[in-house]
Amino acid sequence: MDWKVFLTIFGTVLLAELGDKTQLATMMFSTQEKNPLIVFVAAALALVLSSFIAVVVGQAAAKVIPANLLQGIAGFAFIIIGLLLVFPLIKH
Repeated sequence: MDWKVFLTIFGTVLLAELGDKTQLATMMFSTQEKNPLIVFVAAALALVLSSFIAVVVGQAAAKVIPANLLQGIAGFAFIIIGLLLVFPLIKH
């Protein structure tokens, strides 16, 4: 196993997930459920399934689209999302 790759992916995903809406929703469920283990197991399985889908789709996309183009598209999408978060289009 390539530990550098493993730790890079682990750290990136962990930091990306901290404080996001998934974590906040899980915290909300935890306040309402008397058995925190069921909240943990359900949330963990959902994240595992979500990650599995991302890997399968990523592998399929890599067979059709060059990796550097996929990285460029992903980078551009993150920039657009960031700009939309900083400068929302809809003002209340």
